[in-house]
Amino acid sequence: MSRPHLNRMLVLETPQRANDGAGGYTEVWQPLGTLWAEVRARTGREAVKGGLAISRTGFKITVRAAPIGSVERPTAEQRFRDGTRIFVIRAVADHDVGGRYLTCFADEEVVV
Repeated sequence: MSRPHLNRMLVLETPQRANDGAGGYTEVWQPLGTLWAEVRARTGREAVKGGLAISRTGFKITVRAAPIGSVERPTAEQRFRDGTRIFVIRAVADHDVGGRYLTCFADEEVVV
């Protein structure tokens, strides 16, 4: 297996609950750090969500591994940000036997 080409800087973000002042909460995204990544598109599809046409594309995002429990180790339901683009992480797996890289399976949704 060849080494991934980590050529894009992505910001890893995690959801945080913030009090909305009315007894509920809103979800805000807290940046955890910047990671170099290789981003590869997988498959895409179009669907209707809330009356809007949504284009959803799957991505395989490879980053350097970090120890389990580290804030720099991506987990499911976190997300990567690349400027205005958002990649929601659905699952994370070891990329190689040596545990040097992680593969994050993520989705990007865009209203069309």
